[in-house]
Amino acid sequence: MQQDHPAIFVAGIYAADLVFTASRLPAPGETIAATGFTRGHGGKGSNQAVAAARAGGRVSFFTFIGDDAFGQDAAQFWRDEGVHSKAVVVKGQATGAAGIFVDPSTGGNAITVFPGASGTMQAADIDRVEADIAASDVFVVQLEQPVEVALRGLELARRHGVASILNPAPAVPLPDAIFALCDYLLPNETEAGLLTGLPVETLEQAEAAARALLQKGVGNVIVTLGERGALFCNHTETFLVPPVKAGACVDTTGAGDGFTAGFAVGLGQGMPARDAMRFAAALAGISVTRHGAGVSMPTLAEIRAVLRP
Repeated sequence: MQQDHPAIFVAGIYAADLVFTASRLPAPGETIAATGFTRGHGGKGSNQAVAAARAGGRVSFFTFIGDDAFGQDAAQFWRDEGVHSKAVVVKGQATGAAGIFVDPSTGGNAITVFPGASGTMQAADIDRVEADIAASDVFVVQLEQPVEVALRGLELARRHGVASILNPAPAVPLPDAIFALCDYLLPNETEAGLLTGLPVETLEQAEAAARALLQKGVGNVIVTLGERGALFCNHTETFLVPPVKAGACVDTTGAGDGFTAGFAVGLGQGMPARDAMRFAAALAGISVTRHGAGVSMPTLAEIRAVLRP
């Protein structure tokens, strides 16, 4: 059934983003001067939750945060963004943080993430939000928290007939059982290559990797290919959705999270996969025209304006 504000449940991590801009990465042992610094909000799970909320979803977010200033900032951020927090505060633990280098000339980035309290999550912890997962239209999870948490969340989604999306980022070794629980798997080309052991440099190679993932039991695979768009593949059809250019690219941080969130909202609204990917591409295309991760995500009105003929 078509609905404008689908219920999206996201599990993942929050990380306070410490963003440095400079003309290049320093070599080992070298110190260079940054041209800029900002502190923002990140973590793939949090980025996706915020992006989905701004795009029209009714979003709940499950994570662990520390009892520190970063954790307090995160809770306030989610309140401001209309994200229903299911976060657990872990006493004596630090909230996650990420060090991000951005090349302002290209918008490219390099990121180091410390999960903090969310790294202590265990599979049984997500059971406490089973009722919330059951009440959602789409369940979304990534791999910055322990893999067993993602696996358990996907099991709960399958138990309750909730559409599931795994964004396998960062790519890590996965148990075979996880693939058959994924209605949709959304890797980028690097992650698709690492998950399959296949090169993913051309569209043909991306399709071969996608088909290898289908053989593992995944329902549908979407390989995001940056400036080339995103490739959809299942057992009955394969197609490429081009990127949506909304302006000059200044920062690609969070673009993949935006695409995942946009696809989740489109799917929850009842869109066919191609239309949901187009919606996702517009969201991501707008986000790269702005600095930051969570704060760069556009509103539903902005997405619709870009998609309007």
